[in-house]
Amino acid sequence: MSRIIARYWIETAFPLEQAAETMAGEQSSGTFVRVPGETAELRERSAARVERIAELGAVETPSLPGARQPKNSTGYTRAEVTLSWPIANMGPSLPNLMATVAGNLFELQQFSGLKLLDVTLPDAFRDAYAGPRFAVAGTRKLAGVERLPLIGTIIKPSVGMSAEETAAMVDQLAAGGIDFIKDDELQADGPHCPFEDRVGAVMRVLNRHADRTGKKAMFAFNLTGDVEQMRRRHDVVEAAGGTCVMVSLNSVGLAGVIELRRHARLPIHAHRNGWGMFDRCPALGMSYVAWQKFWRLAGVDHMHVNGLRNKFCEGDDSVIASARECLTPMFAGLGRGCEIMPVFSSGQWAGQAFDTYKRLGSTDLIHACGGGIAAHPGGIGAGVRSIRLAWESALAGLTLEEAARAHIEIRQAVELFAK
Repeated sequence: MSRIIARYWIETAFPLEQAAETMAGEQSSGTFVRVPGETAELRERSAARVERIAELGAVETPSLPGARQPKNSTGYTRAEVTLSWPIANMGPSLPNLMATVAGNLFELQQFSGLKLLDVTLPDAFRDAYAGPRFAVAGTRKLAGVERLPLIGTIIKPSVGMSAEETAAMVDQLAAGGIDFIKDDELQADGPHCPFEDRVGAVMRVLNRHADRTGKKAMFAFNLTGDVEQMRRRHDVVEAAGGTCVMVSLNSVGLAGVIELRRHARLPIHAHRNGWGMFDRCPALGMSYVAWQKFWRLAGVDHMHVNGLRNKFCEGDDSVIASARECLTPMFAGLGRGCEIMPVFSSGQWAGQAFDTYKRLGSTDLIHACGGGIAAHPGGIGAGVRSIRLAWESALAGLTLEEAARAHIEIRQAVELFAK
């Protein structure tokens, strides 16, 4: 395949064919009026093509403000539109791909709704980008977890604790048998908890536990910053014996993640904070299915997908679809597929393990439970055990109720969290 394919949901008061051609022209060789240099030969070579239009129905009122209506229009039509571009227009470049498939389209007056649903890329993109270095298998090896999900948590309070206070909490988590810990995305390099001080204090604790037990919990240190800061912070983590770094995708952008991946020798844990501005409005933005492909190619190893019955606005079907996409190869045939490990988080406790496993059908994930561990009535160690025992029970085919009868840690979690 030598063409880039993108599928969209649209809403427009214009004839569908005209609206689709407007999309294709705006994002390739055309403009609002025919210009002398746009020859037939140039259009044949470089113009985007409308591959498919599937009408979905009509509505009387526009979903978004600012849309224009042609004369005699009586409503708005919804449809799925598929466009394609020759890769020669931008080459295998992720930043320029983003400008092509998700650029000015969102501002066109002809549309009262427009959302990017999916992209399919030629193998040239796979060959141009490193993709994840560790992904699922490498992460499991570093964390020493072979069969179950990585049981994880987030340092809370999000900000305000010193480096030593953070390390004291990590000491309790490591003693409780945790597999994975991450900075909150709000914790970076503030004066109350400088990055290097935090890394030193935390890694002294984790290395001490590793010397005792033979297993080192993975800690994802938030190194979000400018490119040089991220490179330097990565090296601080590596030198201290750390096994993971974290970055806020929307804060550093594609170019920042690409550069971090070129430098990194540790897994990159990708936080999607700010994701809601792309997907919360059903008539604007892009789907997670499309969005996550850019970051997988850029080289992240883990990526947040929210969690079942979460504290945010996303429904369970969307969460599972996102997780499945992370585990699905991007390219057909032989070669690297860029699969990465989905991270379930947000209001998670032992009870969600059963439905998560039933619906996803895989344990290749990080199950990050904050209050579900730290607020457990039996303490942090019991909180960790409740999550791990829940997954063991789910794999054994037990229900939550059966597991609660068998394990006090799960029973205590149900009594507190299942309200």
